[in-house]
Amino acid sequence: MSLTRLIAAACVVGLWLLLCLWAWRRARRHEAQQAQALHALNAPTPEDTLLVAFATQTGYAEALAGQTADSLRAGGLTVRVAALDQLDLTRLSAYRRILFVASTYGEGDPPDAAAAFAGQMQARSVTAASPSATTRTAPALAGTQYAVLALGDSEYARFCGFGHRLDDWLHAQGATPLFDLVEVDNGDPAALRHWQHHLGLLAGRSDLPDWQAPVYDTWRLADRHLMNPQSQGGPCYLLTLTPPAGDMPQWAAGDIAEIGPRHERGGPVQAHREYSIASLPQDGAIQLLVRQMRGADGGLGLGSGWLTHIAQAGDDIELRVRANRNFHVPEDGRPLILVGNGTGLAGLRALIKARRAAGHRRNWLVFGERNAAHDSFCQEDIDAWRQDGTLERVDAVYSRDQPQRRYVQHLLREQAGAVRSWVDAGAAIYVCGSLQGMAGGVDAALQDILGDDRLQAMQHGGRYRRDVY
Repeated sequence: MSLTRLIAAACVVGLWLLLCLWAWRRARRHEAQQAQALHALNAPTPEDTLLVAFATQTGYAEALAGQTADSLRAGGLTVRVAALDQLDLTRLSAYRRILFVASTYGEGDPPDAAAAFAGQMQARSVTAASPSATTRTAPALAGTQYAVLALGDSEYARFCGFGHRLDDWLHAQGATPLFDLVEVDNGDPAALRHWQHHLGLLAGRSDLPDWQAPVYDTWRLADRHLMNPQSQGGPCYLLTLTPPAGDMPQWAAGDIAEIGPRHERGGPVQAHREYSIASLPQDGAIQLLVRQMRGADGGLGLGSGWLTHIAQAGDDIELRVRANRNFHVPEDGRPLILVGNGTGLAGLRALIKARRAAGHRRNWLVFGERNAAHDSFCQEDIDAWRQDGTLERVDAVYSRDQPQRRYVQHLLREQAGAVRSWVDAGAAIYVCGSLQGMAGGVDAALQDILGDDRLQAMQHGGRYRRDVY
């Protein structure tokens, strides 16, 4: 064998040995990290600790879990991160709040590393469903709040299948969602920013930087109209934004406008805000219903301050549309019950416009605000829709117009028979508005009216949809 060939062979062997050493060191480092994480999980849990759990196939979910934890820590929260295969019900029950970042492998399967936990889910579900009173167990996660970021690929039939299974299982164990499951199709950055929006609310921070810089179009603030003069609540404005010249983006009723606010002196900030779109493309503009928010120190909110006070008519607004397919209007003419409060009327307004355009007229609007005299948002539209038959029924409830507070959930309970009748006729229920108070109250009322199993079946079948914030 020539010297050249011997040298080449030695190089190959040397590279192979280096590769083996690298793989060994990587495995040891991973084992050390796993051991460290397991040790942390076994340590006493401070009461306010939030757990971020991930189920990953390629490492992407683990990376997102790390970014999630970093965002929450930036807001001053105490956070632990763990792989799902390190967890069981006993460990989960030690935490009051848990965020899950869950990948789906293939056609709805869990990642390989989460297979053991999926087996625990299945075993627990079978035990809980047993008809024997002696084997039936109480909900193990009662009092726990959770949220799921589900990663998947919409080319598969069971898109985000494992994330949905996990969400259903957590609900069956008595846990309560902090907010609705967020689906991410192939790393969609807009969906990830929606998750970040919720993280900001959890952390109490409105200025958390985006993980990835968004690309906006430049729209123009054409008009801003105060909807509730002399209201006990914060001023609420109907904003009209016109698109870039000669370019009308398309969106569907239910979609979201993502706004890039600016500081008062004009500079952009590294954060975004989301608002339900209240109009359709054929209206020629995006309309938003925005309440001006102020902090404890009286300072204007970042997004609402920019849109309702700082920006003036004619100013540029950085905006892009984010699809929100979970809140798109049904294509058929099934009855629709639309429930909302406050600025949640924005999303419902677009749905009603879409139903009117399609000629679907069996629609029931249930809306709540403070005072009828000052907070009857979009009343001219609602009156016109009642007169032309677009809205078959309208029920409004104003919380401050009587000594006892009444909200939309109270009205639904009072109209339980009508709700059941509409649902028996195939109605879908759409809820839009505040996450705190309204969404939970409406969900509890619907569970009492329809039963938990039926409401969950409606959610699985796309007949119970929410856009809450």
